[in-house]
Amino acid sequence: QAQLVASGGGSVQPGGSLRLSCADSRRDARFKPIAWYRQAPGKERELVASLSFGRDTNYAAFVKGRFTVSRDKAGNTLYLQMNTLEPEDTAVYYCKAILGGHEYWGQGTQVTVSS
Repeated sequence: QAQLVASGGGSVQPGGSLRLSCADSRRDARFKPIAWYRQAPGKERELVASLSFGRDTNYAAFVKGRFTVSRDKAGNTLYLQMNTLEPEDTAVYYCKAILGGHEYWGQGTQVTVSS
């Protein structure tokens, strides 16, 4: 079982920045995170950004060039640099890995954007 840990969330003012990180806490190289999702209260979980191992990126329309997804050289840690944050970005952010056709999710990290 993967033990993905997402970190880096927090409370920021509109226009601020955060950098999220996600990796398997046991450093199990089989579980390489590939995507970030988020879920706001009362809403369904939605894709924020994904990064394939072919380096193809996919961003949700609401990102509008504000976020950048990347990973470290070993491919074990996935990052999400979030700039120009808006109150609408407030949500719990989750990372996901896929192995053997199964999806594995991290526990989520809270991002709150408020003045």
